[in-house]
Amino acid sequence: MIRDILIHPDPRLKKPCEPVAVVTDELAQLAVDMLETMYDAPGIGLAAPQVGVMRRVIVMDCIKDGPPEPMVLLNPQVIWSSEDLSTYEEGCLSIPDQYAEVKRPAAVRVRWMDLNGEEQERGFEGLWATCVQHEIDHLDGKLFIDYLGPLKRQMITRKMEKLKRERARG
Repeated sequence: MIRDILIHPDPRLKKPCEPVAVVTDELAQLAVDMLETMYDAPGIGLAAPQVGVMRRVIVMDCIKDGPPEPMVLLNPQVIWSSEDLSTYEEGCLSIPDQYAEVKRPAAVRVRWMDLNGEEQERGFEGLWATCVQHEIDHLDGKLFIDYLGPLKRQMITRKMEKLKRERARG
């Protein structure tokens, strides 16, 4: 089921999320819904708070051409990050049509729990590294615009407030 994506500013997007203690059928369904919502948007990553669920769950798939590689990460945490930085023009499904360059570690190692309750660990580079860090930020109540200067951040926030008003009138 495709879920509604919250648009910034929404207080839920600024709150840290609760860890997942046990994998339930409800949680597995959330992951399926989140992947469907992400692909429909279309996007390459989505965090549970973006659909109003305050749990540490992210989904992502950074494959543009070729068979999809959907990933579901529960309680993901960066356990290592490179000193090398890379800059990507980031966007966010909760901040539609707004993009800005963000500097992040070029490579990271992430540990998470999968939908079978098993611990996983993997290194990510390039777009995957940027995406996983962006989505983990969501779980901590942080948005990509928080890396920008105050003027640019205020300008984008005002555009989103206007968009929300227009959609409400819709």
